Amino acid sequence: MEEKKIIQLTEDGSHTLYVPSLDEHYHSVNGALQESAHVFIDAGLKEIRKDEIRILEIGFGTGLNALLALQYTALSPSKKIHYHTIERYPLDKEITDSLNYGQAIGPMGAAWFREIHAAEWGRPVPITDRFTLYKTEGDSNTCSLPSIIDLIFFDAFAPDKQPEMWQPAIFEKLYANASPHALIVTYCAKGEVRRRMQRAGFKMERLPGPPGKRHMLRGIKELE
Repeated sequence: MEEKKIIQLTEDGSHTLYVPSLDEHYHSVNGALQESAHVFIDAGLKEIRKDEIRILEIGFGTGLNALLALQYTALSPSKKIHYHTIERYPLDKEITDSLNYGQAIGPMGAAWFREIHAAEWGRPVPITDRFTLYKTEGDSNTCSLPSIIDLIFFDAFAPDKQPEMWQPAIFEKLYANASPHALIVTYCAKGEVRRRMQRAGFKMERLPGPPGKRHMLRGIKELE
């Protein structure tokens, strides 16, 4: 995405990016780090009982969700993560080098964050012995998805800003590629998004949202 991006400080001291042409932020201004941890780690990753977990993220963006998932493996020695992420418009290195997420999460954070962004696109890159990153540059609506996904981080821009990313077909494709009892989590709580996920097959629930947001969505692929 060629639009100008402005780094802004959020309420918890972590950065977000603002895109003036879309009037949209990459993360919540009420706390970028808090939002990602609440939606994707606490409501998603921590609920997966497997020791070896395959994650698919729709919308790599700043790499914050990948960083927090990597940190989770460091805090949970029994866990191993294969992290697949799809991004149509990768950020410039000048921007990612200026984001403060690495410093915010602890001593190894800055090094991990650099390695995540330095990782080559289009092939698996082991960041640690328990976290392998697979970055794909492309459109999630048209590119192939990994199979046997245990957890889906759906983190595209909001439906009113990027409606093409929230069409029924993508949720149907995600459901088909998900493993039994897989979860899908998103910050978005719009009724139409919930209904589209339901029609794809996910059993949906609304959960309390992160600071500044009442609700978020989580779905599970239940077996008949």
